[in-house]
Amino acid sequence: MTLLRPRVRRIPLNAAATVTVVVCLFPVYWMISTAFKPSRDIRSADPQLIPHTWTLDHFRRAVTADGFELFWRNSVLVTLGAVLLSLLVALGAAFAVARMRWKGRRHFMLMVFIAQMAPWESLIIPIYIISRDTNMLDRLPTLTLVYFMITLPFTIVVLRGFIGTIPPELEEAAQVDGCTRTGAFRRVALPLLVPGLMATSLFGFITAWNEFAYANFLIIKEQDNRTLPVWLSSFQNTFGTDWGATMAASTLFALPALVIFLLLQRHVTAGFAAGAVKG
Repeated sequence: MTLLRPRVRRIPLNAAATVTVVVCLFPVYWMISTAFKPSRDIRSADPQLIPHTWTLDHFRRAVTADGFELFWRNSVLVTLGAVLLSLLVALGAAFAVARMRWKGRRHFMLMVFIAQMAPWESLIIPIYIISRDTNMLDRLPTLTLVYFMITLPFTIVVLRGFIGTIPPELEEAAQVDGCTRTGAFRRVALPLLVPGLMATSLFGFITAWNEFAYANFLIIKEQDNRTLPVWLSSFQNTFGTDWGATMAASTLFALPALVIFLLLQRHVTAGFAAGAVKG
C-alpha cells in the first residue's frame, strides 16, 4: 500500500501534464493535417480530425509561389547573421562579467536584465525613427542588427551563468603552462562552453526566424528584402485566404527550427541547466 500511494498521488499531475501537452500540440497537428487535406475537405462544414484523403498540392503551391526561394535566403542570412553577432559579443561580455572584477559590473548586469525584460513591441517606433533618419529602412542589415539587439541580453545572461560553472583554476593551470589569458580561455574554457553556446544559439535562431513585426514594419518598399514570416501572409486568392497553401508554407517554415532543436536537444538541455546554476 505504501508503494501505491506515491503513484496514486502522481495520477492528477500526470493527467494535468498530458492535457497540457495535448492542448499545446493540437494546433501544430491541425496545421500539419490541414496542409495535407484537399481543399474541399478544408472548406467542409464537417472538419475531419484525421484526413481521409491526402494530397501534396498545397506544398507544391507553397514551394512554387513567387518569392519562396528569395525570402528563404533572406531569412537564413538575417537569422545566421544575428545569431553569430550575438554569440561573439555576448561571449566577450559574459567572460568579462563572470571572470573579471571591475567597477560597474553589477550595474551592467542590471541593465542587461532590464533590456531582457523590455517588450520588443515597445521599441518598434523608436527603431523605425532611427532607421528612417539614418537611411536604413528596407535593408536586411537593419533587421540583422535588430534581431541581434533582441537576442543579446538573453545570450549574455545564459553564457555568464555557464562560464561561472567552469572552475577558474583550469584556466590558471593553463596560464602556468605558458598560455596567455586569451589562449587559456580558448583552449580550456571554450570547449566546455559548447552546450551553453548551443542553447543560446538555438534561442537566437528561433527568435530571429519567427519574428514578424519588425520584418513587416522596417521593410516597406523593397519587397524583395522581406523574410519568410511576411511571405506567409501572402497566400490570398479571389476567394480569400488559401488555407491549404498557408498551412503547407507554415509547416515548411517550422521545419528548420524543429530539425535544429532535435539535433541540438542534448546540448540545449545541458546548457540551460548549467546556465541556471549560477545565472
